Amino acid sequence: MKAYLIVTLTVHDEAMFAEYRKKVGDTAKPFGGQFLAAGGKATVLEGQWEHSGTVIVEFPSRESAERWYESAAYQKIIGLRLESTSGSLVILDGI
Repeated sequence: MKAYLIVTLTVHDEAMFAEYRKKVGDTAKPFGGQFLAAGGKATVLEGQWEHSGTVIVEFPSRESAERWYESAAYQKIIGLRLESTSGSLVILDGI
């Protein structure tokens, strides 16, 4: 079953986050990660949307998404995201 990594974020350091963006795609590819949406315009129809940025990455399975998150390649760059943004990151099972 496919799984989706969903990130909502607000960028506080554009230069550091740009460095993260350059590297993150290559870390997801070996785990089948495919970026479906990243930073496009979002229209809030109901409720509150706390952060201005949203990223959705599709993985072949929850296990693939978890292995990517825990991988040495991703752990090497995760600090760039954590230090340059605030937000949330979740894995959602597909249907």
